[in-house]
Amino acid sequence: MQVIENLKVKEKLYIEKLENGLTVMIIPKKGMKKKYIIWGTNYGSNDSSFIVPGETEVTVVPDGVAHFLEHKMFEQENGRNSLDVLTEIGVSANAYTTNDHTAYLYECTEHFYEALDEFMDYVQHPYFTDENVEKEKGIIGQEIMMYDDYPDWKVYLNALQAMYHDFPIRLDTVGTIETISKIDKDILYKCYNTFYNPSNMAMVICGDFEPDSILQEIKKRLNNIKSNGEIKRIYPEEKEEIVKEKVTQNMEVSRPLYTIGIKDKPVDTCQGNSKEEIVKKHIAVEILLHLLMGESSNLYKTLYDKGTISASPSMDYEFSRGYAHILISGQSNNPEEVYQAFKKQLKEMKEKGINEKDFNRIRKTLYGDYIKEYNDVTDIARMFLADYFKGINSFDYIEQIMTVNVEYAQQILKEVFNENKMVLSIVSL
Repeated sequence: MQVIENLKVKEKLYIEKLENGLTVMIIPKKGMKKKYIIWGTNYGSNDSSFIVPGETEVTVVPDGVAHFLEHKMFEQENGRNSLDVLTEIGVSANAYTTNDHTAYLYECTEHFYEALDEFMDYVQHPYFTDENVEKEKGIIGQEIMMYDDYPDWKVYLNALQAMYHDFPIRLDTVGTIETISKIDKDILYKCYNTFYNPSNMAMVICGDFEPDSILQEIKKRLNNIKSNGEIKRIYPEEKEEIVKEKVTQNMEVSRPLYTIGIKDKPVDTCQGNSKEEIVKKHIAVEILLHLLMGESSNLYKTLYDKGTISASPSMDYEFSRGYAHILISGQSNNPEEVYQAFKKQLKEMKEKGINEKDFNRIRKTLYGDYIKEYNDVTDIARMFLADYFKGINSFDYIEQIMTVNVEYAQQILKEVFNENKMVLSIVSL
C-alpha cells in the first residue's frame, strides 16, 4: 500500500489499487470507537449516455437509472432486504445517489465484520426481476412526487435549470414518472455491469483498523471480476451563457426561499487544469463567498439588521465532470433585495479590491474548518470518496490553502463571479 501522511492533521492515508482495479483507502483512527465504511461507484445521475468498454455503439438509458439501481441493490434473491439485515446486525446502513457518484455505507461501534459480510455480498450480487422492477417504480414515483412538493429542492433545481441549457445536472437525480416508466431489468443489469465494475469503484474505511489486516478482510470478500476498462461518458455540449436570469415558483412556504446561482466553466482535469489548480480555485471561491456574504461580512450584517435575512445563507461551489457553479441559498422576506445587494457588493469588491486583513482572517477560519473535518469518521470517509472521484486527494485542501493569496483570489473573483452568468431562483407564496 501507498502511504500518504499529512503532518498538519496528523493523519495517514493508506491507499491501494487492487488487481481488479478497485481502489481501497484506509484512514486509521486509533482509539476511535466508531467505524465507518463507504463503497462508491463513479456513476451518478448525469451518466445516461455512454459507451460500454469493448463496444462501439452509444448506449442511452432513461434519466433516473443510477438512483433506481441504488434502490434495487438491497433486494436479494433469498427474499431478504439487505438494509433490514444490516439493521438487525446492529449497524446503521444507508445509500445515496448524486450527480456523479453512488455510494453504499454503514457505521457502527460493534459487529463490523459481521456486517461486512452482508455489505459486500449485496453490492456484488444484484437481483432484478420484471416483478420487483415494476414494484419499485411505484415506490420511486412516490418519492418523485414528494420532491416535487419540497420547496428547498425546487428552489435548488430551478436555479440549475436557469443556468444550464442541456447538461444533465439540470435534471432531477431521481428522474421523472415518465423516464422511470421506461426502466427494465435489462437496463439495470447493463448499467450495473458497466459502472459497478471494481475498476470504476472506490472504498473508504475509517476507524480503529490495522491497514493490512482490514485490507485482507476486504480482498477475501471480493468477487473474482476483472477490470473492464475505461467507460466513455457522453455529455451534451453546454453553452457558456445562462438560460434565463430569474425563475419564480409559488409553493406553500412560511417565508420565501432563494438561490443565487453563478455558472462557471467546467473544471475538468481533461481541460488542462491540474488537480492542484482545481483545489486552489475551490478554496479561493470559498474564501470569496465568505468575504462577500459570510456572517462577518458587511453585506450580511446590513441585511440582517434590516430584517431582510434572519440567518446566514448556505454557500457552495459544486463541480464535477462537465460542470461547475456557485450556489447561495437561504430564506428572505425580499429575495430580490438580497440579489441586488449581492450584485452591488460584488461590483464594489471588484472595483476596490480585496481587503487583505479580511482575506487572511477568512482563510485562517477556513483552514480551521478543514482541520475539524478530520474529527469525524463520517466526514473523513465521505470527503475522501467524493474527492477521489473528482481526481483529488482530500489532503490537498490542507496543503494548498496557504498558497491561495489575495492576488490569486482577485483573479478568481474576476473570472468566476460573472454578473452575466448569475441567476436568481425564488420560491414564495
